[in-house]
Amino acid sequence: MVEYERIGRELVYDGTIVNVYKDKMKNADGSVSDWDFIEHPGAAATVAVDNDGKIILVRQLRPALGRYTIELPAGGKNPEENFETCALRELEEETGMRAGKSELLCDIYTTVALMNERIPIYLATDLVPTHQHLDENELLNVERHDLDELVQMIFEGKLQDSKTICGILAYKAKKGL
Repeated sequence: MVEYERIGRELVYDGTIVNVYKDKMKNADGSVSDWDFIEHPGAAATVAVDNDGKIILVRQLRPALGRYTIELPAGGKNPEENFETCALRELEEETGMRAGKSELLCDIYTTVALMNERIPIYLATDLVPTHQHLDENELLNVERHDLDELVQMIFEGKLQDSKTICGILAYKAKKGL
């Protein structure tokens, strides 16, 4: 395996969610190159399945894409919480549903070429209605879909969010379908 070594790191942007760095990397041949690195605190998501077998998703505006997307309930991890606590908190905040059971489905890194954002995805079941607690800037609608419908939407290009695709396909595999 070719070895690389980070020999320097400069903070370029100190953001509210991410920090952007310029890394100086010593390559295996001795040359030096600059690499971008985005530091992210992590997030967590849930495949929340209701008593009718429907998967609960949220439709929300994503300004980076300039459009609405359909996604698993998810959000950023607070420093004091673990990933499972984050996933279940975000599920309740976004959908108004509390999970009685949860288990890890899969664990992904969203953009390994330049970012360390990690998103464990949990299966949430035994859901109990509570109340939404949306952040001030969150505008979303809660939707329920059949698994087969969601898989079809993935392959038709209608679902493009990576955590959502991974979570749905992991759930399908877990069910043995």
